[in-house]
Amino acid sequence: MGLKLELDVTFAARRPWVPRRADLERWTAAALADGARTGGARTDRTAPKRGHPARPVSLSIRVVGMMRSRSLNARYRHRDRPTNVLSFGGAGRLPDGSTDAGELVICAPLVAREAALQSKRPLAHWAHLTVHGVLHLLGFDHVGRAETGRMEALEVQILDRLGFSNPYVSPPA
Repeated sequence: MGLKLELDVTFAARRPWVPRRADLERWTAAALADGARTGGARTDRTAPKRGHPARPVSLSIRVVGMMRSRSLNARYRHRDRPTNVLSFGGAGRLPDGSTDAGELVICAPLVAREAALQSKRPLAHWAHLTVHGVLHLLGFDHVGRAETGRMEALEVQILDRLGFSNPYVSPPA
């Protein structure tokens, strides 16, 4: 039984570069499937009940610019600066059995800047931040050392399966 993902992607910014919708969908589906299987705090939102067919999971990704990222980060995290990705949890399981997983807000210019500063391929950095954001929606976090280790290990595993290298290891100079 595979995951039925309903992904809504909207663009308030398309520059400097944004991956294809198909890439965002593939990364999101991989993170949802592996994250639910591994067991985040809110994975009951996406995991089908035993013996039941998978119900659709809906998730939104909104690509924004620096100003919008900054205003959302200030309002919801009380940090007056743009951030690469914000995760907003959804309603969870709905009466029809489908799931509203939530929304990711990704700041395209900041992702591009970080990729350049960290000598990473933009596609790889986008994949990492998408996976990272989805895992937050599933209840994974990086507050304490143990939680951070667990979340990063899962990110590395998912990204490896998707064909990307470990984002926490600096590329050779």
